[in-house]
Amino acid sequence: MNYAELLRESSGKGKSIVCMGADPVLEKIQAVKKGSIEESISGFYSEIIDACVSEGTLPAAIKPNYAFYAQHGFEGLRALKTVCEKTKSAGIPLILDGKRGDIGKTSAAYAKELFDFWGADCATIAPYMGSDSVGPFIKYCEEKGKGVYILDRTSNAGAVDLQNLMVEGKPLFLKTAEKIVEWGAKANGGVGAVVGATSTAELQQLAEFFAAKKVPLLIPGVGSQGGSAEEVVKILKDSGSELALQRINSSSEINYAFEKAGTTDFAGAAVKAIKELNRQIGL
Repeated sequence: MNYAELLRESSGKGKSIVCMGADPVLEKIQAVKKGSIEESISGFYSEIIDACVSEGTLPAAIKPNYAFYAQHGFEGLRALKTVCEKTKSAGIPLILDGKRGDIGKTSAAYAKELFDFWGADCATIAPYMGSDSVGPFIKYCEEKGKGVYILDRTSNAGAVDLQNLMVEGKPLFLKTAEKIVEWGAKANGGVGAVVGATSTAELQQLAEFFAAKKVPLLIPGVGSQGGSAEEVVKILKDSGSELALQRINSSSEINYAFEKAGTTDFAGAAVKAIKELNRQIGL
């Protein structure tokens, strides 16, 4: 099964295109899940995944952000391994958000780490260093059915510094989009793009560009960053995008929904937040 097929299958199984970011903020987690760093983080996400399974509310992907774990050293990395294995055992696609990208040999080592050691179905990568940098990751798409999301128009405020620069009469994010299509030509739908929900004009342009080419989009920025799920879905539908290939990511709004709900039942609150996001998306 290639990555595009995995996206379609998981979307149909859970009737969802929600991607749950798994970004541990230790102070928040240890308020409801005591223990060591490793125990708190591992237990927190394991209980959320178990609750999703028991209530039949599976997210259509889970996306741990590598840096949130690595900052805690080996305890954090052991927790990441548990989260990755728990995600896979639940039959949920695993997107490892590492934003890697370097010269060819180094990228090859990063690709081996993300896909072979961590067991990711998909990884996020940076395009700035060009074809020899992204090539080792895309080889995994072509030969092993893995996926990559290439940073294109991101959701952070500083994205305009480079990504909106005009190059040959087009904004750089559109030139990058053209490269994403070129690089993914033989990757069986495994090469996608990261396009933020917070810049709707750019999202609309890119959704229209990618729709006919069946390029999967990973769309962060919904929830605490200010992006609207309803607006994102309208843009996707208007562009003719295949919704099953798209993933709308929310992290804090799901992870720490217990704070807004005023409860210690963090797993139950997370499931309710996923259900609410599914309602907003309207699948």
